[in-house]
Amino acid sequence: MTKEKNISLLLVEDHEFTRMGLAMKIESTPGYTIVAQATNGIDGVLMAQKYNPDVILMDIGLPEMDGIEATRKIKEELKLNSPVLMFTSRDNKDDIFAAFKAGADGYIMKGSSSDTLFNAIDTVATHAAWIDSQIARVVLSGIQTGEEKEKQTAKTADNPNKKYGLTKKELEVLSLIVDGLSNQEISEKLVVSISTTKAHVHNILQKLYLTDRTKAAIVALKEGLV
Repeated sequence: MTKEKNISLLLVEDHEFTRMGLAMKIESTPGYTIVAQATNGIDGVLMAQKYNPDVILMDIGLPEMDGIEATRKIKEELKLNSPVLMFTSRDNKDDIFAAFKAGADGYIMKGSSSDTLFNAIDTVATHAAWIDSQIARVVLSGIQTGEEKEKQTAKTADNPNKKYGLTKKELEVLSLIVDGLSNQEISEKLVVSISTTKAHVHNILQKLYLTDRTKAAIVALKEGLV
């Protein structure tokens, strides 16, 4: 018997109409529940600690404490396991990379369709990375920074993977992580056992010197591994 989905969410958004509209959309969709709402980053952190929701939907441009700093506190100081999905109108590289560096698990643009929003929520709820297609393009456009140009002159420039030594299968799994697939979905896609997929993910994170899938996805995009 399939377990009925029931994802609890904390909504952190300072614009009243946006927050109300989101809350109505989420609450009217079976399988999703708003457990708390906050209008600034400080309250968002407090509510996250109190309710420990399945997913935190976080705006960036919040009063008192912005969403990036709130995410950092939730992840680094409180060490909560709740995935954070950034829901914002900001699509510049600085905010995107700052959000992921702070520990965000996904990044979605305001104005995205309902299907895209719930797909993003479902994905991060499984602790898989989710990156809006618009955001992925912005990230990729930022690869040619001065630092990356210097890397191109290095010995490993013709093959970025030489730096990490990922196997062909690990690169394939990494590509699917970037696409936002969960371990189960990767297993089904590659027709392998879930334990095999978990082993690949573990090896990838070790070789990239990382501790979570979202950062692996960002490194993969920045380094041109996929």
